[in-house]
Amino acid sequence: MSPTIIVLALTAIVAILAAGAGMALRAGYQYGREQNKAHYEELLLAEKETNERKLLEVQNQQRDALREARDETARFRATIERENAERRTELQRQERRNQQKDEALDRKIDALEQRERKLTAMERRLEQAQEEVENLRLMQLSEIERVAQLSVEQAKELLLARIEDQVRTEAAQRVRLIEEQAREEADSRAREIITLAIQRCASDQVAEAVVSVVPLPNDEMKGRIIGREGRNIRALEAATGVDLIIDDTPEAVILSGFDPVRREVARLALTKLILDGRIHPARIEEVVAKARQEVDAVVREAGEQAAMEANVHGLQPELLKIIGRLHFRTSYGQNVLAHSVEVSILAATMAHELGADVNVCKTAALLHDMGKAIDQEVEGPHAIIGGEIARRFGKSPKIIHAMVAHHATESEPQSLEAAIVQAADAISAARP
Repeated sequence: MSPTIIVLALTAIVAILAAGAGMALRAGYQYGREQNKAHYEELLLAEKETNERKLLEVQNQQRDALREARDETARFRATIERENAERRTELQRQERRNQQKDEALDRKIDALEQRERKLTAMERRLEQAQEEVENLRLMQLSEIERVAQLSVEQAKELLLARIEDQVRTEAAQRVRLIEEQAREEADSRAREIITLAIQRCASDQVAEAVVSVVPLPNDEMKGRIIGREGRNIRALEAATGVDLIIDDTPEAVILSGFDPVRREVARLALTKLILDGRIHPARIEEVVAKARQEVDAVVREAGEQAAMEANVHGLQPELLKIIGRLHFRTSYGQNVLAHSVEVSILAATMAHELGADVNVCKTAALLHDMGKAIDQEVEGPHAIIGGEIARRFGKSPKIIHAMVAHHATESEPQSLEAAIVQAADAISAARP
């Protein structure tokens, strides 16, 4: 075979191979393109599903937020409506109170006008009587001069003696009448003022226990309170200044002491120790210190609350603490602090009705039993002790006198305010 034929044959083979390779490349490219397109479409579909899911979540969140906002709006609207209803109710009560006050004021004005009319009529009658006396005097003078032929001086003396006797008799009768009317009016007015004061002061009276009793979970706790060789009970008594009585009383310990504040500290500390379970001298001192702080807070709060209820302002914090100690003091079955607040309200009402100094009356009434808060520590009557405390805190002499004079045995009332405080104290003490 010639070389030319071989070359041609090889050229043909190469051409055929090249054509096949080209077709294979085009087929592979077409296949890869279709695969990429399918993969791209899958990615688009997955992304679309993801976006739709996120959109659905966002829409759900928006619906939840909208529902929560609507609920919150409904709750807020209900709160506003309730507060508005309460305000309307309070305004209605205030309007009724104002109307009652206006009616009471109208009644007082009517009474004053009626009294003024009576006085005017009485003045007219007195003027008429004076005119009648003068006419009678002139007639008698003329008659005496005509009949008796007396001198002018003798006739004048005789006439004046007769007129004097007649006027004295008539004046005595009128004085007795006025005194009786004044006495009846004073009694009626006093009853009215006292009734009004009592009606405006409707406070509760709570009788505190004279001794404090601490309940125990069981009788075994008594031994733990006593401690080894009595060291726990001695530590408690030394820290509180109160005697602990542990006897046959089941599941109870009795606290005995003259100072009610110390007794309350002991009661609170012992209760905490029983609940805690750790009872030993070091723990006792720690708990007693905390209990004393808590009782001091209660005392301070009680004093502030009492001053607020009595509407007495400007009292020093230390003075409020002394007043607050009365929360733990009783006298004749009455809580002394509640009694003091009641006396202050009664005195303020009576002072307003009688035209006295309201601030002096209500302040002195609130402080009148203040000496009972420390009479275990200082010798002397509680009225004198309270007056000395008020003097140290710069209270006015009128307030101090009204405080001291609320018991006539210490000092007689020398002012209207002192008499009002004494009367208010007697009214409150007589109430159940």
